[in-house]
Amino acid sequence: MGRTGGIVLAGGGSTRMGRPKASLEWHGSTLLRRVAGLVLRGVDGPVVVVRSAGQELPPLPDGLEVASDSVPGRGPVAGLAAGLGALGDRVDRVFVAATDMPWLHPAFVRAVMAAMTEQTDVAVPFLGDHRHPLAAAYRADVAELVDQNLSVGRLRLSSLFDVCRVVELDAGALLRYGAVAEGDPELRSVDNLNSEADYAEALARPEPAVTVTDGRAGDAGSSVTTQVSTLGAAVDAIGWRLDPEQQLSLNGRPVAADPELPLANGDEVTLR
Repeated sequence: MGRTGGIVLAGGGSTRMGRPKASLEWHGSTLLRRVAGLVLRGVDGPVVVVRSAGQELPPLPDGLEVASDSVPGRGPVAGLAAGLGALGDRVDRVFVAATDMPWLHPAFVRAVMAAMTEQTDVAVPFLGDHRHPLAAAYRADVAELVDQNLSVGRLRLSSLFDVCRVVELDAGALLRYGAVAEGDPELRSVDNLNSEADYAEALARPEPAVTVTDGRAGDAGSSVTTQVSTLGAAVDAIGWRLDPEQQLSLNGRPVAADPELPLANGDEVTLR
């Protein structure tokens, strides 16, 4: 159903965390780098990171764009408006994520996007007895409705649902998407980090289980399963230093030798 893109909202005040979430360290990368990279893996078009005006962001890889929300204090609705404005007519649907969701799985992104039909404006997970509008898919042409809400001071994303065609996705609907059941059976994709305690607890969780194969010896290549969060750490796990010229594949598709490329549970990395 058309082209897909993404928006990652990085401009929040992080008041409960007490420091910018986007730059928090995450197993050799940053929280923003990880979340934006996972969204990028789940869509087939551009991904825009929306920041506050003047906000400094950690380094981001090629393929990610940056837009600014020029009016502070208006929350995620303003961020969504800025992101949709930056994407323009290049996409038909967007997955919108907060910057503090390190367990987001690319398969979850694809499952939410796949739930949208021609009769749907928003596909939103409904888990833990509430909606998750910052882990949801939106039709790009809701931009006009978003702007209307902003103009009258309706600053909650949930207010958009009152004037849109919404489908809610419960756990059963999401887990029927086989790759979600395999890679994110507990649906941790929607877990976010609001405080230092949340951050410490999340860092202490086991990292994603990833299979790494040294395929340079052909069929005789050896494989190991390890728990790592980035491509660089995965290559390190088999005792090999990542080479910028190294040929690699992720789940059978060629990828650049980017050490901070985020990995998710169930990924398969192969050195060629």
